[in-house]
Amino acid sequence: MRKTSGTYEPVNTLKPVAADVWVVDGPIIRFGPRGLRMPFPTRMTVIRLAGDALFIHSPTPLVPALAEEIGRTGRPAWIIGPSRLHYWWIPEWRSAFREARVHLAPRVREQAGGRIDFPTLPLERESDYPWDEEIATLPVAGSYMTEVVFFHHASRTLVLTDLIENFEREKLDSLLMRLLTKIGGVRDPDGRMPYDMRLTFRERKPELRAAVERMIAWGPERILLAHGRWYAQDGVGELRRAFRWLLR
Repeated sequence: MRKTSGTYEPVNTLKPVAADVWVVDGPIIRFGPRGLRMPFPTRMTVIRLAGDALFIHSPTPLVPALAEEIGRTGRPAWIIGPSRLHYWWIPEWRSAFREARVHLAPRVREQAGGRIDFPTLPLERESDYPWDEEIATLPVAGSYMTEVVFFHHASRTLVLTDLIENFEREKLDSLLMRLLTKIGGVRDPDGRMPYDMRLTFRERKPELRAAVERMIAWGPERILLAHGRWYAQDGVGELRRAFRWLLR
């Protein structure tokens, strides 16, 4: 069987998505219960707002070449930890860009332990952020985890982390991983919310449905994901497809 790195090359570099929007594909991490840890490709989103302020969402490793690219692109103003599972590289970004404010979703500090030992700001409401005029914010709260969703109005770009995962078969390096992604409902071209993550919304389906309907109403053209192939077009259609189990 052909081996694959599982990553989206090139990694650790800005890739244009739309005007003032970039992604950075990072390394593979392994996550899950012991013995069944899956390889997850990682992805950061960077959005440039007024005054060259950069919105850094779910940071990947800050290698020197990427730090130089970021410096040429703008000034990091906000570093975002959008859920309790997306925080690992925030400390190195905060160390490199001391003027940036760090905003964390609920329970990130609980998950991170002593790894985040510096002042941060909460990310738990829908408005009253410095980026409000250009980016909409929507916390989607589950019993275990809250994911905070963002929508960049100018480019019609929706930014998710784990609400949809979309693993490509050819980037999975074993039959077991291919089977697990199929069983978990996160296999491209029909990526969805992982079945295990749905459990955190089992008692909150009305709230989750309302959040998805809000995203659809925004009319996104594209959807950026943290894990797997992201959607470059027909964002509304992809939302309706991915959440058909909830909307029907």
